Amino acid sequence: MELVPRKRLEIYSGRSHPELAAEVALHLDVPLGQVDLREFADGEIYCRFGESIRGKDIFIIQSHAYPVNSAIFEQLNMIDAAKRASAKRITAVCPYYGYSRQDRKASGREPITAKLVADVLATAGADRIITLDLHSGQIQGFFDGPVDHLTAMPVLIDYLKANHTADTVIVAPDAGRVKVASRFSLYLDMELAFVHKRRPRGKANVVEALDVVGDVAGKRCVIIDDMIDTAGTICAAAELLISQGAAEVWAMATHGILSDPATKRLEESPISKVVITNTLPLLPERRIAKLEVLSVAQVIAAAIGAVFEDTSVSDIFGGENLS
Repeated sequence: MELVPRKRLEIYSGRSHPELAAEVALHLDVPLGQVDLREFADGEIYCRFGESIRGKDIFIIQSHAYPVNSAIFEQLNMIDAAKRASAKRITAVCPYYGYSRQDRKASGREPITAKLVADVLATAGADRIITLDLHSGQIQGFFDGPVDHLTAMPVLIDYLKANHTADTVIVAPDAGRVKVASRFSLYLDMELAFVHKRRPRGKANVVEALDVVGDVAGKRCVIIDDMIDTAGTICAAAELLISQGAAEVWAMATHGILSDPATKRLEESPISKVVITNTLPLLPERRIAKLEVLSVAQVIAAAIGAVFEDTSVSDIFGGENLS
């Protein structure tokens, strides 16, 4: 007897950001699979797939949103359940990868938790990871299997092209983001500047903006970052840019974490527009007038399609997704 193997794609969503998963599935013209996710009385997470997934190519979408530990463990449960249900291949799709800022030891006796997350995803049974705009590219090396590192850059660049002015300057909020900001400036043929900042040792979520390198006087400055958490870095940079004569300041980032007091800081800051993507859910109380959300669902859907069809993911971005 001879059997011809048939590839079958299934997409499942955790509960952290089902709206994004539904949008991705819509772009792929694939219905979201049914999965029963709930808690026992003591908080333990229960998972059971609603149909057979034996021999299927499974993509489990879960952004590591607040509460991040629950989101990660729920995805691990789903991966383990898929492995034990004989899925052919399991891809963990993490639009926002939790603990990505803990990618090295900044001082003694600290963990490298970004590596730990990669380890537990692999142990649970993930064969592959798809994620967007990691805090640092080195995290790709923490996972022993393939990692498809996507970027929201095409979405943000399209927005800037549609809303640009001749006097726009791309600004990196610190030295670590200069490479990414440089890519934006090259694509858009705009000037580049960066902010020199310092984080006081031993103080979390505190930043001091010290100086600006580049000509920003009379210009619209667009700060490019990978994430906005408490908005300390972005707001400190914006205040410094205004003090250096900038006419207007925008902020753009892939991940809008927006932990308190981010929205209050952004509202009170000189930033006139904040543009983020929908890699993380946005709570109603965090929707402020100057905030605009762009969708990366099509980017994720294109990557899932390429992985399923065994074609190149980097070709989607012209190789610009590599760090």
